[in-house]
Amino acid sequence: MMPGAFNALSARLIQKEGFDAMYLSGAVLANSVGGMPDTGMMTLTEARDHADHIARSTTIPIIFDADTGYGGSENAARTVRVLESVGVSGIHLEDQEFPKRCGHLDGKKLVPVEEMCEKISAAAAAKTSDDFLLLARTDARGVVGYDEAVSRAQAYLEAGADGIFPEALHDVEEFTRFAKDVDTILLANMTEFGKTPYLTVDEFAEMGYNIVIFPVTFQRLAMGVMQDALRTLKVERSQKSFVNRMQTRAELYELLEYDMTGPPSA
Repeated sequence: MMPGAFNALSARLIQKEGFDAMYLSGAVLANSVGGMPDTGMMTLTEARDHADHIARSTTIPIIFDADTGYGGSENAARTVRVLESVGVSGIHLEDQEFPKRCGHLDGKKLVPVEEMCEKISAAAAAKTSDDFLLLARTDARGVVGYDEAVSRAQAYLEAGADGIFPEALHDVEEFTRFAKDVDTILLANMTEFGKTPYLTVDEFAEMGYNIVIFPVTFQRLAMGVMQDALRTLKVERSQKSFVNRMQTRAELYELLEYDMTGPPSA
């Protein structure tokens, strides 16, 4: 169960609340850092800096959404080396054409299988640790159908992927069938407002999934609360009515391990 962090502070909170790992979404990187939609416009440098800030603030494993690998096969290999060097524990690469689209939107296009396999092989060869997890994401279900998603997943495993992320499967039957058709480490995306029904982590586990990500959940929650508060502030001209919804100063300092008492006076 991997909640999605949107900055270093949220990452610290995920760890403090007892989660064993976290996820860094490419959509969140684009939205929160770049202020733009998830179309693959962020660079490896921006991804590295974002991951570095979060990895330095926490100690639990991080899986990073590396989109299409920021280019071709050589770029994908460099992506592995760079993100591994700042403390990321694994990434996934996807088989969309550039410019990419959110996995739960229509209108996506796929790269040829051979091109994606070359990218995966290069990325796998670039790993310096056997523990670094390289997942291949396929968006084929929403473009050409379920059978092609299975076929591509099997090809990606042969190319060197450690596991598969089947994006935007439509129902429990498809998730269950995919886990039987593709016997490997599997990641399920429990995003909101998409094509996948709301399922619990336990339900995914029963079907055979090892990792469940909640990529944009907490950014959406935070932005929803902020929007409500901003509208209230505009009308009431004070924050008094929503102070009880805030993280307190003491809770923030505890999260940051900041000693509020300060140094002893001379």
